[in-house]
Amino acid sequence: MPSSTKRPEPPYRQIVAGIRARILTGDLRPGDRIPSIRQIAQRWGVAVATATRVMATLRDEGLVETKVGAGTVVSVRTGHKQPTVLASPPRPRRGHASKQALNRKQALRAAISIADAEGLDAVSMRRLAAELGVGPMSLYRHVANKDELVTQMADEVFGEPELPVPGPEGWRAKLELISRRQWELCRRHLWLPRAVSFTRPLLVPNMMAHTEWTLRALDGIGLPMATRIREALTLHALVHTVALSMAAEVEAEQETGVTLDRWWLIQRKRADELLSSGRFPLLATVTGETVSDVDGLFEYSLARHLDGFAVLVEDQARPRP
Repeated sequence: MPSSTKRPEPPYRQIVAGIRARILTGDLRPGDRIPSIRQIAQRWGVAVATATRVMATLRDEGLVETKVGAGTVVSVRTGHKQPTVLASPPRPRRGHASKQALNRKQALRAAISIADAEGLDAVSMRRLAAELGVGPMSLYRHVANKDELVTQMADEVFGEPELPVPGPEGWRAKLELISRRQWELCRRHLWLPRAVSFTRPLLVPNMMAHTEWTLRALDGIGLPMATRIREALTLHALVHTVALSMAAEVEAEQETGVTLDRWWLIQRKRADELLSSGRFPLLATVTGETVSDVDGLFEYSLARHLDGFAVLVEDQARPRP
């Protein structure tokens, strides 16, 4: 018979349910501050990533909103009838904050901070305007829509690492350098792989500078330009493919509250049953740490790819009869 045991809700959903109940019962009224992300993490003993998921869910449900000068508060649109008239939350002060909002770089860095903390789905023109303390229409002077905003965010991020000129000696050292710089970017900004397309590349200067640097790294070894651009795109794809797996794992941890180590512990009984059956003697020798080491997977993938590319380079350099 099927088991009737219900799986417990992820920690972030339990926290959301508790805060939601306080809002709906009027314990927390419109305009009241709710705990910050750091306070949620400390009070409920969860990771900051889980706490940011809580905040994003409450915001998506329309229960909370960001008010300049007041932080995150219960939304005035929750529709509760209150026995007293609440004072209006403080108005955004024109001047310093607004000037920052009108600066394209400040707007992009604010959008990147939102994406870093809560994921790309949390980024919207309305949310960014609230973070900057301006009306959404102010942002349209710099970006036409969210798609363009994400494109400019990616361009801003690709401008973070310094690409040395001419770089280390030898084509392989150069390709290792550019790949590791991009891997570091993806680790720092987990949303970045989702913002990049290889079939419809982003025509933005900082990302194009990475591709140009890679093409220059392959100067003087006799490869046609078609091969060089394919190699540049293959390296980008290698980095971002592994990075997507890393980002998916972080998202799964936020969604379920279960770390990868804990997930393996939960699966151990099932894994032991399968591996002790004798059907998979080679898999039985593999440790869980090897499978879950995304940095190791990236380094292995990069090394083996460059080993293969070296064969192509040697073949190209060999004298033809």
